[in-house]
Amino acid sequence: MRISVFGLGYVGCVSAACLASLGHQVTGVDVNPDKVDLINQGQATIVEERIGELIAKTVADGRLRATTDAAAAVAGSEVSLVCVGTPSAQNGSLSTAYLERVAEQIGRALRPGHVVVFRSTMLPGTCAELLVPILELSSGLRAGVDFGVAVNPEFLREGTSVRDFFAPPKTVIGESDPGSGDKVAALYEGLPGEVFRVPIPVAEMTKYADNAFHALKIGFANEIGAICQAMGLDSHRVMDVFLADRKLNVSPAYLRPGFAFGGSCLPKDLRGLVYAARKADVSIPLLSHVLPANEAHLQRAFELVTAPGRRRIGIFGLSFKPGTDDLRESPLVELAERLLGKGYDLRIYDANVSLSRLVGANRAYIADRLPHLGDLLGDSADDVLDHAEVCVVGCKDAPVLEALARAGDRVIVDLVRLPDAETHRGRRDYTGIGW
Repeated sequence: MRISVFGLGYVGCVSAACLASLGHQVTGVDVNPDKVDLINQGQATIVEERIGELIAKTVADGRLRATTDAAAAVAGSEVSLVCVGTPSAQNGSLSTAYLERVAEQIGRALRPGHVVVFRSTMLPGTCAELLVPILELSSGLRAGVDFGVAVNPEFLREGTSVRDFFAPPKTVIGESDPGSGDKVAALYEGLPGEVFRVPIPVAEMTKYADNAFHALKIGFANEIGAICQAMGLDSHRVMDVFLADRKLNVSPAYLRPGFAFGGSCLPKDLRGLVYAARKADVSIPLLSHVLPANEAHLQRAFELVTAPGRRRIGIFGLSFKPGTDDLRESPLVELAERLLGKGYDLRIYDANVSLSRLVGANRAYIADRLPHLGDLLGDSADDVLDHAEVCVVGCKDAPVLEALARAGDRVIVDLVRLPDAETHRGRRDYTGIGW
C-alpha cells in the first residue's frame, strides 16, 4: 500500500520504518526539515533499538522517503497516518493545534477513496467533533462516504517500540465505515494480537485507559516501596510474592518499585483524563492523585540526594527511560533542575543523549528546562564519577556499572535497583529509593 505518515517523532518514525519494512511504500511528512533530511539520509530521528537499521534499509531499498510537502504526500498515497503530538497544558487540557493543522493540510489534498488514520492520542469526541469537520470543510467531501476516517491508537513503549510494533498486544481500529477499517487492518496483516474493530470514540479512549492503568501501577509499586523502606523491608521481595499471583494481580508489567514515571505519554494522558472527568463533573479521586503521588516520589528522591549534605552531584542517566533519548517530562531532568535551583554542582552522563542529535519537541523541552545542558554533560561515566560526591543512578548501562564499581566511599542513591542492590542494603553509603 502507498502510505503517508505525518509527524516523524517517536510514533511516526517507528510507524513509517516498520510499515516500510513490511513492504509498503511510505512517505514521511514533517514540518521540521532537519527530521526530513535525516530520514532521506537513511538516519533515524530518534534513539531506539533497531530503528537505525530499519531506516537505513528501507530508505536504501526505496520504500521510505520523507518530505515537507504535505499535498504531494497525500496525492501520492492511499492512506495517511497522522502521528503528530498532542501536548497538554498544566491543567491537563489537550492541545489539538498540530492535529487541526495537519487535518486541514490533508483535507486540501484529499481525493475520494483516501483513508485518514489518526494514531495521535486524543480524547473521545476529538475526531468526530473537531477533525472530521475540518477534513470535510477543507476537502468538500463527506467522511464515511467519499473518504474514510479511522482512529488507530499505538501501543508502543519507548525503548522497545520496534519489537512492540511487530508483536502488538492488540490492534484497535475505530472506523467511520467498514471499508476504511478493512484498509487499516490490511496495514498490519500477518502481525499477531487480537484485532478490535470498534466505534471511533472507543478507539480514542483505549489509549487513555491503558496509560492511566500503567501510570497507576507504577505509582502503586513506588508507594509500596516507600513504605517497605520505612519499615526496613526489601520491597522487591514483597513484590515477588505479590507478582506470583498471575490470576488476580494482572501482570508484572511496571510493577517494580523504582523512580518516578515520566515521558511524553503517561503524565500528559493522566492530566488529560482527569481534566476531562472534571469537565464532566465526575469524581475520580484515585486517578487525580496519581500525579501528586508521582511528584511526592520525585521529592523523595530529591531528599535522598540532598540528605548527605554534599554539594557535588553526579547523575547517571537523563532520559525518561533507558535506551531512548527522550527527555520530555523525564523525572531525571526534573530532579536535575531542582538540584541546580538549590545551587548543587552537577555533572550528568547519558550515553544516548547528545545535544547535536536532539530535535523537535525534545530539543525545545530541554532548552526550556535545562538550557545549559551542554555545560553539564560529562564525556564519560568516569568523568562524572570523578566529579561526584553523591552518585545518582538513573540507568544501568555497562559503562555506568563499571564506573560505579570504583565508587569507593561516594554516596550512591539508586533509583533503578542496581544488579547488586541486595548486597548493598544496610550500608551507610548506599540508599535505594524503595528497597
